[in-house]
Amino acid sequence: MEVMKQLRQREIRDLLGRRTIRTQAELAAALRERGFRATQATISRDVSELGLVKVSRAGTSAYALSSRLVEAETGEDRLRTLLHDLPIEIREAGTLLVLRTLPGSAHAIAAALDRARWPEVIGSIAGDDTVFVAFPDRMSLGRIRRRLLRYAE
Repeated sequence: MEVMKQLRQREIRDLLGRRTIRTQAELAAALRERGFRATQATISRDVSELGLVKVSRAGTSAYALSSRLVEAETGEDRLRTLLHDLPIEIREAGTLLVLRTLPGSAHAIAAALDRARWPEVIGSIAGDDTVFVAFPDRMSLGRIRRRLLRYAE
């Protein structure tokens, strides 16, 4: 099964180098054309694992794979790169941090945050352009908020 995943992700990288892919549905259709069947959940995991982000291309938003994201060794390195490269807004809501970014980029940020395994973070949930990060207390939230803002500079 791991071999199929590697082949599918290699195909995704190739597709992104050859044409504009704006949505996960377009990506799934392009993969089907090449003989790969994948559910939306599988495509979403691939987008996150490959570190795909949305960039502006010819006036539209499309998926892209940053070579710096692929080379990042740790979740913290990947998070640092993402926050530096993407516009991000960070707000507090009780013991949650709410991170807003470009559509299609939240999953990559949440995955990198989860891989960083910071003890202050209880967990995260990602939507399309928003990540909710839960903390046990306000002190932990403050430490991580400051760290994320430094990464975003």
